[in-house]
Amino acid sequence: MRRWTAAAAVVVLATGCGGGDGEEAAAAPGYYLSLGDSLTVGVQPDENGHPRQTSEGYTDVLYRTLYDSDSTLRHERMGCGGEDTTTFVEGGLPDCDKRYEHGSQLEEAEAFLAGHEGQVDLVTLTIGGNNFTSCVEGVRDPGGGADVPEDVGINEECVADGLERVETEVPVIAERLRAAAGPDTQIVGMTYYNPFLALLLLDGEPAGSAGATAGPDDEATGGDELAERAVDTLTRLNESLTASYSAAGIDVADVGAAFESTNAEVPADSDTGMPVNLQNICDHTWMCDTDRGPDIHTNKAGAKEIAEVFAEQVR
Repeated sequence: MRRWTAAAAVVVLATGCGGGDGEEAAAAPGYYLSLGDSLTVGVQPDENGHPRQTSEGYTDVLYRTLYDSDSTLRHERMGCGGEDTTTFVEGGLPDCDKRYEHGSQLEEAEAFLAGHEGQVDLVTLTIGGNNFTSCVEGVRDPGGGADVPEDVGINEECVADGLERVETEVPVIAERLRAAAGPDTQIVGMTYYNPFLALLLLDGEPAGSAGATAGPDDEATGGDELAERAVDTLTRLNESLTASYSAAGIDVADVGAAFESTNAEVPADSDTGMPVNLQNICDHTWMCDTDRGPDIHTNKAGAKEIAEVFAEQVR
């Protein structure tokens, strides 16, 4: 990680006209503002598979790293599980809306940036993934209780709608955040890993039939086709996010690349026979966990991996 060099509070020794003896005055603290969806607030499944917010999200890991270099830094943790690009701009999720005095998460962020002008050193943003979480049908929601996916498929209308909203709403989000933060505050946005690569673990039946777990070396299957479609969607999502962030002067933490989401090669020394991209999903998320999953969220190892990708971008 490049050294954290954002402005930190300093102790100033007052002398002269301040009135005799030296007086200590501390400058206002700097802030790290984290925005986004459930990844931002560390959602993970509990022992019963039900999603819960934790202090082990990538933003928490990143903050602890930054705090080691600047103990005056404060973390304003503003994300909310379930946010997609539309609700981030407009609101509309009851559990999230009650957190935001000014309306939506975007409006709350704008108000915070206005109220702390010159004090916010870093903003991170993770948004867009929830535009697609309901597009894969037949895989249970986290905590839903089903054990075996059945009638798994991809809703193409949902995918098209999700991409359209990313392409039209993320530029608005990026431009408004940049305007509110000003030119001197670093903003870093994130691309996504692909949890639905776990569809490769479905058996060799055609898409739409009951699925059972099997190794990735089975004959060409419905699971392969679904995973390939998921890769295509994720590629388009990440390309759109990258273009929108770059156009607004926002740096990009390329998590999709770090997870090698398009690398389908099987290493010669693999103990599992899994391709690299699927192995990363099994290692860093709950998608392959048979007790608490499947769940799209990162585990602690995944949160650490994402935090390291962000840290490489932090000035």
